[in-house]
Amino acid sequence: MIEFLIGTSLAASAGLNAWMPLFLLGLADRLLPAVVLPSSWSWLSSDLALWILGGLLLLEIVADKIPALDSVNDVIQSILRPASGGIAFGAGSGAQTIAVDDPAAFFTDNTWVPVVVGIAIALVVHIVKATARVAANTVTGGLAAPVLSTAEDGASFMLAATAIIIPVLAALLLVALVVVVVVGLRRLARRRREGGSGQSGERVHT
Repeated sequence: MIEFLIGTSLAASAGLNAWMPLFLLGLADRLLPAVVLPSSWSWLSSDLALWILGGLLLLEIVADKIPALDSVNDVIQSILRPASGGIAFGAGSGAQTIAVDDPAAFFTDNTWVPVVVGIAIALVVHIVKATARVAANTVTGGLAAPVLSTAEDGASFMLAATAIIIPVLAALLLVALVVVVVVGLRRLARRRREGGSGQSGERVHT
């Protein structure tokens, strides 16, 4: 169960920012004695991987805050975020961490299952994020992009960091994130309806 919580939180983090969970997993494996990645994923903590992941993370953080460019970035990330989610779920749920002593019990012989689950979770989160971003940019003329992006980066960091150290807290954060997203989408939909009604009323009046 703990392994599933860790993997789910890491995959959701990847759905918001493709490189955040992979970079943090690599750093944790390198710096925290209590975190040991499975041998098949140990390359995440290599010098080359950390430099590349750090550069890609910085690039996505910047690109996602620029109106119009953030939409292009979301299109590109439609492939990268699910792929990252699969890696993050597989590596995170299979790691020996503060919360997990025997990760092998979660995998048995189906090592590909966690990767597929991670891809699916990250894809769903990415679709919701991209859809909400388009709606918010439409309502605000793109002014909401930097604010939303900063909040998403913060959520991605918190999900990944707590998944590695305090998985139960990560699960609570994930539930809170779902609630915030649902409420936000409802508000955006209501504003769009109100805006459409206002424009229709003006056309009738003229």
